[in-house]
Amino acid sequence: MLMSKIIGGAGDMINAKPADYKDNLYLAVNGAWQEKAEIPADKSRAGGFMDLDEGVEKSLMKEFHEFANDETKVNDDLMLQAVKLYRLANNVDHLSKFHQQPILKDMQRINDLTNVKDLSDNLAQLGKDGFPLPIGVEVDADMKDTAKNALYIGGAGLILPDKSYYDEKNESGKALLAKYAEVAGRLLSMIGYKLDDAKEIVEKALAFDKSLVPIVKSSEEWADYTKIYNPMDLSEFIKKSDNLDLKSMVVDSINDTPEKVIITEPRYMENLNKLVNDDTFENIKAWMMVGFLTGNASILDEEFRQTIGEYQLAKSGAKELQNRTKYAYHFASSVFSEVVGAYYGKKYFGEDAKADVHSMVEKMISIYEQRLSENTWLSEDTKKKAIVKLDKIVIKVGYPDKIQDLYSKFKINENDSLYDNVSRIRKIIAQDSLDQFHKPVDRTKWLMPGHMVNACYDPSRNDITFPAAILQAPFYSLDQTNSENFGGIGAVIAHEISHAFDNNGSQFDEYGNMNDWWTKEDYAKFKVLTQKIIDEFDGIPYAGSKVNGKLVVSENVADVGGLRCALEAAKQDSDFDAKAFFTNWAKVWRNKSTKQLTEMFLSIDVHSPAPLRANVMAQNMDEFYDAFDVQKGDGMWLDEDKRVNIW
Repeated sequence: MLMSKIIGGAGDMINAKPADYKDNLYLAVNGAWQEKAEIPADKSRAGGFMDLDEGVEKSLMKEFHEFANDETKVNDDLMLQAVKLYRLANNVDHLSKFHQQPILKDMQRINDLTNVKDLSDNLAQLGKDGFPLPIGVEVDADMKDTAKNALYIGGAGLILPDKSYYDEKNESGKALLAKYAEVAGRLLSMIGYKLDDAKEIVEKALAFDKSLVPIVKSSEEWADYTKIYNPMDLSEFIKKSDNLDLKSMVVDSINDTPEKVIITEPRYMENLNKLVNDDTFENIKAWMMVGFLTGNASILDEEFRQTIGEYQLAKSGAKELQNRTKYAYHFASSVFSEVVGAYYGKKYFGEDAKADVHSMVEKMISIYEQRLSENTWLSEDTKKKAIVKLDKIVIKVGYPDKIQDLYSKFKINENDSLYDNVSRIRKIIAQDSLDQFHKPVDRTKWLMPGHMVNACYDPSRNDITFPAAILQAPFYSLDQTNSENFGGIGAVIAHEISHAFDNNGSQFDEYGNMNDWWTKEDYAKFKVLTQKIIDEFDGIPYAGSKVNGKLVVSENVADVGGLRCALEAAKQDSDFDAKAFFTNWAKVWRNKSTKQLTEMFLSIDVHSPAPLRANVMAQNMDEFYDAFDVQKGDGMWLDEDKRVNIW
């Protein structure tokens, strides 16, 4: 399918060197960079997105440092709380005085559970307080009626990133689990357990984890988003366990008795009795202890952070942990994400850029509308409904105008431990989330903060979000030509719009309700096209492994639609330059990752590896062949009948 020159270059990336545009677009643009690029010691990748991320990090860390030294420079109380959290997280001497002490009372709560009935009686409260549980509840928009919130029921997650890590042949999975066991044992000894007892607790925890492997969903299954919607009458749900009082768990969590709940993992629920019973209780208890300790170790003190960090480094492949100051910044800016994002957006992006990008998004939507109108494989009926959905997309650019009220409840006490401060905040967040059950869905919420280098589409809200941080070169700059901008941010914008019509998004209507708005014939044609994109990517060799076409299908549908529409928009300019367009498209996917991160992403990430996104999508565009005079026999050649074009 892809010729060997591509597979050897943008495929394995092990000996990546500059190449000719005709043979390998990605390496023609990025090969020289790829040879010389070094991944920062405290990171697991470098490249387009990460370079921007580092720029944001540098600017905001400098400001946090100044604010921490002089509070009078902070003119916003919410930002002041973020700065206090940063200062506390960076106060190594203060935190070392507490050492393991703050977590002991919570570890004791798990230790005090004596049987399954004990666990059952405390399920709702343990859930609100952030303990790992074999079953849990979450409130989110009802996918069939997104004006209202509903209660979703989910199961436990695995220790390792995906089921594939537990495969008998997966050597790195075995090594990673062994590292986890060793680190967890050490952490238990650091809070006072004898080494033999610690080892036994870890063995039991791993035994419960192993029992989950055949039952939980794989990343490929999770990628089929609509399959998480399995409504069940409460009366039926509460019969799913002979050992847990599921009705009390639901009622005590939301202070109400709903008529139905939504099951995200039906297979898990069918196996609940097998997973949670008197015989497995001791393993579950050990699993809760180990999960809670490893999940919270980094917010105790520096010694604990360094210890759990050994496992995190083994997983990501980074050479060293972030220094304490960088950790403190990232931690504070994630807890106060919307606050920090709005601050960044206002200062570094501003209203003028916001308006400019907003108009770019509107232009891209109009291009999309035109493309839909001229579409040759859709019926008029489906076209009309698709255009209605397109017109109703809500555009969110830069940063939100109003920060959620929730943040005003976060108060930092710098005399206290970091653990206790964070525990209080997490409980506020958990309770606020459960309280949403009695409220209408808030459609003004942003899924991403302004300082994040990313973008997204939310099918349940039919909105697209472009945070301020991604809206800079090479994605977007007033110094770049229009063709370059359309190959960068234009393709990103159109990619997010395309998610409204990918294999998942296509099943939601203009209000974000899961609704079959296609004619049967049209959807059958669409499935044939999405299968073509699955086949195009499935099995491409990459970094010693292979791409899973089903896992990455939704992002590939969005990529191929996004690039096509961005290209159409760019072509409307009198000074359109196809070479500049495709060159910048390849440039934004510049990426160098550790072996460990690459392996993890191939297992769990719904995005294809960046070099393949650059190359294969370009291969699908006829204009690419004209621009670089690509002929049959060249590495970038793909036969016309193999080229995929959906939107």
